Amino acid sequence: MTKLCIVLAAAAIISVGSRSVAAHHSAVQFDFTKSVTLTGVVKKFQAINPHMRLVLQVKDAKGEREIEFEGHSTNNMYRAGYRANMIKVGDTITVSIAPHRDGSEGGYVTSAVTASGARFGPRSGAELAREKERAESR
Repeated sequence: MTKLCIVLAAAAIISVGSRSVAAHHSAVQFDFTKSVTLTGVVKKFQAINPHMRLVLQVKDAKGEREIEFEGHSTNNMYRAGYRANMIKVGDTITVSIAPHRDGSEGGYVTSAVTASGARFGPRSGAELAREKERAESR
């Protein structure tokens, strides 16, 4: 009977430990070595913790569809330039994302630019090159 109690106790400890690991929010599914830019209409936006949630209605060569994204926590977005009500349902925005490693649609929003030009997040290499080119042509 003692061995059975030890086995059951060990199983309970492993079970509890594995749940906490599974509950951790990891970004391992995103490929941060790549950047994809998409423009769409905001269907849902939540600046919440632990991760921002965004659903865009995108229309491109693949057709029209809704794509779900996640991003930084609200405090990290704020440090990167986000301000309350910067993004609203119905707005057209452009996002730069780290795509899913498995090739499925969606990804992790690293930056966003509104139709009025307000932005948060770091600028991509392409954006920095365009800004440099514009500055040098003045």
